[in-house]
Amino acid sequence: MTNTRFISTTSIQPATADKELPQRIELTPWDLALLLADPIQKGLLFHKPTSQLPTNTLIHHLKSTFSATLDIFYPLAGRLALVQNDDVDCTSSFFLHCNGEGAQFLHASANDITVADILQPLNIPDDIVDSFFPMNEVSNYEGTSKPLLAVQVTELVDGIFIGCTINHTVLDGTSFWHFFNTWSRISRSCGGGDDGDGDRVSEFPPVFDRRQYLHGIVELPLRIPFPRYNEIPKKPTPPPLKQRMFHFSRERIAQLKAKANAEMETDKISSLQTLMAHLWISITRVRNLEKDESVTYGITMGMRGRTKPELPQHYLGNSIKLEIVKTTAGELLENGLGWAAWEMNKVIASQTSEEVRKFIEDWGKNPVVVNPGQVIQSKCTMLITGSSPRFNVYGNDFGWGKPIAVRSGPGNKLNGKLTVFPGAEQGSIDFEACLSPEILQALVEDAEFMELRY
Repeated sequence: MTNTRFISTTSIQPATADKELPQRIELTPWDLALLLADPIQKGLLFHKPTSQLPTNTLIHHLKSTFSATLDIFYPLAGRLALVQNDDVDCTSSFFLHCNGEGAQFLHASANDITVADILQPLNIPDDIVDSFFPMNEVSNYEGTSKPLLAVQVTELVDGIFIGCTINHTVLDGTSFWHFFNTWSRISRSCGGGDDGDGDRVSEFPPVFDRRQYLHGIVELPLRIPFPRYNEIPKKPTPPPLKQRMFHFSRERIAQLKAKANAEMETDKISSLQTLMAHLWISITRVRNLEKDESVTYGITMGMRGRTKPELPQHYLGNSIKLEIVKTTAGELLENGLGWAAWEMNKVIASQTSEEVRKFIEDWGKNPVVVNPGQVIQSKCTMLITGSSPRFNVYGNDFGWGKPIAVRSGPGNKLNGKLTVFPGAEQGSIDFEACLSPEILQALVEDAEFMELRY
């Protein structure tokens, strides 16, 4: 474990308070379904600024611009609020209380860690990277008393890591990177250390209202059978897991995509569908499953363009749905890349606005808050992909250059979790694979998989 030394912890409020802004924001089925899950944790690695900017000035600058960003994303400085309903079913209701109580800003130092210590090991050094994220082992429902947003800025020997943890009940990956992009834009416009206001106006202001988009589908606030806090079962301890980044170049992706489309005599299979199918086949092969064993691939899909009326791209909240592609190990390996990618394509295409509306209506009638620990298996045959290669990760220049790598924190890590990011080079894609040590090693030793990366 790295010796991360915490220098300061500060509660940061929005720079200005507008009492006319809504103080209560209702939560949707997409939001509430994640109450027992972990927050979103993503962080960026930077080279240390080449200027002679004093550390205290840089940290002051990041705090100041963080506060300015909270002016725009003011609900993130609030807390979740819980109401115990007086009804026969003993239900509860949650809402987002925009009370300005504050987000958390941590300044830390890891003076024995270099950028190379993070990038050069073949497997991601979790003992190092995990320590760069705040609020580990916190569940979303604890947002009633804990900050919804926490940032940790960790100084390395020759770099800086900015780790961000945001309550997943409040927003999804699209909104997460909207916040990060806005903060970096404000920081950059302020000059990397000046005290000036800079450009405090987001290029695309977030949209907070949920009611207008769910009107006539479900009635808010929703009443859910949420257990008392002392009755929530503890998360089971997951088996040992290892993580590794797999990089796919633009050229390799194009080759695989062309192969998949040619096999199915279509042009509708996307690059991401092709890569997910390639990983599904490769990992299933090295898992050495019986032919008749069931295998599943969970795809976390964004729903913003699949609702009527359409949710704005900069809607602040969750708009995601998990869809499952299911087959057997034998059928998957025998039919190959094109077939697997086409099965994914069909499931994704089936998510029409009617299907989305039906999901929201059905969840409102029968709320299900899933405990992620329930999917932990002794013999894992599943994979699940989260995040998106469309997120603006490498455009986050805070004023001293673009990031050189992205990493995720320990939250929501499962055996078979594949987190997708855009690659640093245009058109490339990276997958952060979280697998059991023996399966990850078998994948690395699988020549058929490894030769199709770069």
